[in-house]
Amino acid sequence: MNYIVFDLEWNQSPYGQSGEHPRMPFEIIEIGAVKLNDQFEIIDEYTSLIKPKLYKKLHRSIRAMLNYSEEELKTGKSFKDACSEFLKWCGDDYSFCTWGASDLYYLQSNMDFYYMEKLAFPLKFYNIQQIYADMYDDEGKISKLEKACSELKIPEDEPFHAAINDAKYTARVLAKIKPDNLEERYTFDIYRHPKKKEDEIIARHAGVLERISREYSSKQEAMSDKDLLIIRCAKCGRKCFRKVKWFQNGSSTSMAIGRCVYHGYMSSRIKFKSAGSTEDGVFIVKKTERTNRKGYEEVKARQIELREKRKMKRHKEKE
Repeated sequence: MNYIVFDLEWNQSPYGQSGEHPRMPFEIIEIGAVKLNDQFEIIDEYTSLIKPKLYKKLHRSIRAMLNYSEEELKTGKSFKDACSEFLKWCGDDYSFCTWGASDLYYLQSNMDFYYMEKLAFPLKFYNIQQIYADMYDDEGKISKLEKACSELKIPEDEPFHAAINDAKYTARVLAKIKPDNLEERYTFDIYRHPKKKEDEIIARHAGVLERISREYSSKQEAMSDKDLLIIRCAKCGRKCFRKVKWFQNGSSTSMAIGRCVYHGYMSSRIKFKSAGSTEDGVFIVKKTERTNRKGYEEVKARQIELREKRKMKRHKEKE
């Protein structure tokens, strides 16, 4: 199997939301990619400029970053031709690698705009930005590509913000950090998500038990699904005893703590994602992983803190 490390550059309406197309707010104008073997060595590369169809004038912030002009973009290929050529170049047995999750999202949104055949589902990829953060930052904070290259002392011999150069830099980061368990560190792309219960994604990888749910009509419906709220051990899959009940920790996140009789405390988080099909429709990304007594106590303290804040707010409203 090969690794396809790719990067995109995109443009947006130079006139703000008034000039934005609702189906494609970000239009891809460059694809750059390198193909790696299983030793993370570059064995081939692909690059193409794309002639814009919607936003022919570069947004001022985009123009400031890029290393080419609007005139050069006029010589580019159509998106359909470039994307088809790129996907054919990828071959039959490969995994995508990107710096962050945005590139895959925008690639698919542009493909949908032109009614191209969809990518495989569910789609796994390697988010090198997150893998780097997990390995090199105690708090898992993500870094810009430039910062990672500087920290790893990777020679910066080409300008950033050219798709082929950023793809090469991302590949060099991957080759430098060489994660032993890379095959376990995959991420599920959620540009597309399960629609029905039988299509839900449940996987155990890199010490995390992950579930990507079907669509719900609202957050309230999701949080009334008893099956979804069961906390299972990230190691053995057994049902855990509830130690901290589910509570809302921000507008799009809920948390809980369970305890497996064999493997100890388990921290579980639910993130609500817009399903897009209805105004209030959501799907859920739920991740459960092992924690310790300290982690349990911190989540418990957070629950109590938020509970007291709500009490104070209700008290003030009654005054």
